[in-house]
Amino acid sequence: MSRVFAYCRVSTSDQTTDNQRLEIERAGFAIDGRRIVTESISGSIAASERPGFSRLVDRMESGDVLVVTKLDRLGRNAMDVRSTVEKLAENGIKVHCLALGGVDLTSAAGRMTMQVLSAVAEFERDLLIERTNAGLQRAKAEGKQFGRPSALSHEEQQEVLSKLAQGVPVAALARDYQTTRQTIMRVRAKGEAA
Repeated sequence: MSRVFAYCRVSTSDQTTDNQRLEIERAGFAIDGRRIVTESISGSIAASERPGFSRLVDRMESGDVLVVTKLDRLGRNAMDVRSTVEKLAENGIKVHCLALGGVDLTSAAGRMTMQVLSAVAEFERDLLIERTNAGLQRAKAEGKQFGRPSALSHEEQQEVLSKLAQGVPVAALARDYQTTRQTIMRVRAKGEAA
C-alpha cells in the first residue's frame, strides 16, 4: 500500500508552512504528521542539498506519493525541479503538484507538463537576461558609472601613481591616504593597464 508524504518549504524562518499544510488537507490528502516534512530554506538551494528533503527521500519507498502545493517548493530553477522529479520517478515515487491540478509529474501527462513549464521558464529567463543587458547598455551609453565609488578621487589616484613611481611603498601610501593596500594595488594595476 502506498504511503503519502508532503513536503512544505518556506524561504525564511519568519515564514510559516501552515498555509501549505492546509492546502494539502483541503485537497483531500490525510497525511500522517510524521510524513509531513517542513523546511525553512531557500529554493535556490538544490533539493538534493536540503537536509529536510534529503531525509524525506531516504524514508520514501517505491510506490509512495509525494505531495507539494507548487513546483517552486521543490526548487526555483526549472532544471533542478525536473532533475528532482526524475530522480523520484526512478525510485518509483509519484509526485503530485496541487497547483497543476494534482497531476502526477511522473506520468506521461506530468512529464509533458514539466517540459512545457521548463520551456516557459527558460524563455522567461532569456527575456530577463535580454532586458537586463539592454538596460545596462543604455545606462553605459548615458555615461552612468557602475559599482562602488572609488575610495580615492581621480586626483588622489594620480598622486598615488606618482608616489609609486618614486618608490614609495604600497603600505605607506595606504596609511597616508587612509585606505587599504588592496586599493593602492588596484590603482597601480589600473595605471599599468593604461
